[in-house]
Amino acid sequence: TQCISGCVCPDGLVLDRNSGCIPEEECSCIHNEAMYQPGEKINVDCNTCVCKNRKWECTKDQCLGTCTVYGDGHYNTFDDKSFSFNGNCEYTLVQDHCGKSGTANGTFRVITENIPCGSTGTTCSKSIKVFLEVRSYELILGEEHVSVVQRGQNAGVPYTVRYMGMYLVIETTSGLILMWDKKTSIFIKLSPDFKGQICGLCGNYDGNSINDFTTRSQSIVENVLEFGNSWKVSSTCPDAYSIKDPCSTNPYRKSWSEKQCSIINSNVFAACHSQVEPAKYYQACVTDACACDTGGDCVCFCTAVAAYAQACSEVGVCIAWRTPSICREFYVINT
Repeated sequence: TQCISGCVCPDGLVLDRNSGCIPEEECSCIHNEAMYQPGEKINVDCNTCVCKNRKWECTKDQCLGTCTVYGDGHYNTFDDKSFSFNGNCEYTLVQDHCGKSGTANGTFRVITENIPCGSTGTTCSKSIKVFLEVRSYELILGEEHVSVVQRGQNAGVPYTVRYMGMYLVIETTSGLILMWDKKTSIFIKLSPDFKGQICGLCGNYDGNSINDFTTRSQSIVENVLEFGNSWKVSSTCPDAYSIKDPCSTNPYRKSWSEKQCSIINSNVFAACHSQVEPAKYYQACVTDACACDTGGDCVCFCTAVAAYAQACSEVGVCIAWRTPSICREFYVINT
């Protein structure tokens, strides 16, 4: 029952929305416009919250920050700033040596190689490089496997590689975890120890999304192209430019894309809608499905829906959305 405070009820009781007086402990709680009954629990990041006396009582664990890169150049930074950037080059996603605010040498650097994945100018991440311990180790993720280049003699290996469902997971001793779907989705997790100490397309992880567009030269800009182009690994690459909406370029694909991507807004994901806003994931899905016009359109669609499913999983809502008729290739592999 949703309750309000007021003077019309006796001491110890509160007014519910039906104008009745009830004990405060019977009142419900609100989260993302959804109502929860007393004693119900929700997950917020890595913490558990319990509804009690109209309020959420939450654990206070330090959570890992997450940066997501998926599909046709969609980014969600550690501070939850979303943007799209299409460039045909190698770009620094995250590193912990950032001029005045970072260490002299750094412990890690993650680079993504973007290549065209359609005729409309869109690009997808097809290869990832992870440099560890001042370039002593270079891990190259591509062609659905990992290759390692080691330089010099080292006492111990600073990372582990394992498989978790459809994801290849790299976990380093420095506090970096990278999850890769072996296609176009990357999830980077960082220890809170790195807050405010990193830079790149994933932002600076300082809890403030307003300054996430910080360039390599440590300037804060508003233009996504200026920001993205500053993180090119090679200055010889051409600058990225604004591209036309793929659904406008390929109008014949729009209705198909909207129909396919509607699964995100459907009852299949209903349990997640109050936890993770689906609008931006739906729009990214439609854009990607329109853009992939040179083959692999189903992969683009599946990747976009999987990104929303992973975001749901992060808040403790696991959705079994794959079926023999929806993204069947992945369904067969993982069942």
